[in-house]
Amino acid sequence: MEIKHLRSPQTEDILPDHWYNIVPDLPEPLPPMKKPNGEDVKPEELIAIFPKKLIEQEFSTERFIKIPDELLSLYLELGRPTPLFRARRLEEFLDTPARIYYKYEGVLPTGSHKINTAIAQAYFNMLEGTKRLTTETGAGQWGSALALAGALFGLKVRVYMVRASYDQKPYRRILMQIYGAEVIPSPSPYTKSGREILERDPNHPGSLGIAISEAIEDAVTNPGTKYSLGSVLNHVLLHQTIIGLEAIKQFELIGEELPDIVIGCVGGGSNFAGLAYPFYYEEIVRGKKKSVKIIAVEPKAVPSMTRGIYTYDYGDTARLTPMLKMYTVGHRYTPPPIHAGGLRYHGVAPTLALLVKNNIVKPVAYHQTEVFRAAQLFAQMEGIVPAPESAHAVKAVIDEAIRAREEREKKVIIFNLSGHGLLDLAGYQEYLENRLRDYEPEKIDLSYLNTY
Repeated sequence: MEIKHLRSPQTEDILPDHWYNIVPDLPEPLPPMKKPNGEDVKPEELIAIFPKKLIEQEFSTERFIKIPDELLSLYLELGRPTPLFRARRLEEFLDTPARIYYKYEGVLPTGSHKINTAIAQAYFNMLEGTKRLTTETGAGQWGSALALAGALFGLKVRVYMVRASYDQKPYRRILMQIYGAEVIPSPSPYTKSGREILERDPNHPGSLGIAISEAIEDAVTNPGTKYSLGSVLNHVLLHQTIIGLEAIKQFELIGEELPDIVIGCVGGGSNFAGLAYPFYYEEIVRGKKKSVKIIAVEPKAVPSMTRGIYTYDYGDTARLTPMLKMYTVGHRYTPPPIHAGGLRYHGVAPTLALLVKNNIVKPVAYHQTEVFRAAQLFAQMEGIVPAPESAHAVKAVIDEAIRAREEREKKVIIFNLSGHGLLDLAGYQEYLENRLRDYEPEKIDLSYLNTY
């Protein structure tokens, strides 16, 4: 068997020294954040929750933004650049002419891509004198990443963890606590928004929208505290583009052509954007391969892109955030307790929504049973157990590889294996024991969004 290019080089010079900002390259201007009265949100109005440098990045229209030297050194210490693998055994099993590559972020200390923005956010907060950070987390990848970042920069961290995931994934919670973070199941009695929900439903499973509300309320009511977000906003997606920028260099080093198909899973959009946005720039904006197919994969249980509407909505349940124009199933939507906790968000990043609206990104949705089935096959072929979130991308990859076989086309496919699933084995156990449930809403009420 030919073994050439099973794994790309990982030398330090692959690490980019700038992040890529997609905003100036979008097909149309990005709709501004809005207040409930319809006025645009001004940058200075976000100072209560974010440090100035992150606000500057959020509203920036510069294409490339310099990564500080201290962060570059820390990226290297934490394990960047991450490997690019070719999934030859999976190719052979599927009998496909497609060449399948994956960027593997699970080698990083907390097991996922989330550390890429966590250390950036903690760093800029530390520079401006922040003492404490609050945040939300779904499956726990983001919470554990921010917990580690807080430890590295001497910041206290409180994580509001969606209750369904808090119960399903105790080891994620323990990991956060090892790094020194305080972990609170959400909805909680610690905030007004949490107490109101518990009064209506003491057994509420929680949602990312609720956890965001609690984290923001905590931040704005406690001096010296700022809020950190794991996805959706521009500055978060910006930091993640280090993934795709590395992958482009690695493709060049192994002599591979730019991919025909780019795939990532989507909760809010950070790991998807991290891989896909730099390829969008290289292939579509710079015109190197305009026929590229970009696929965003979501769960059928929370079908924001495939069944939601493109409109202004709040980023959280209690309506504490500005309104963002995005695909959404509504901030009142209660996501079912699927094991892909990081994909249980009611909306998506505004930049991603704009790409979907313009038919540049194709959204697809799957049930969790078929996703776990694909993940098991990938583990048996490649040895890596994907996180349930990343497993959604794996399912789409398999479908595209089979399509390439049927159409006899030698497609090049890349996807972001954004994290490992070694702390998600309870979900795999339910799948292996045939206890895993599929969820898909029969009807999604979005009528109330018309009032905003």
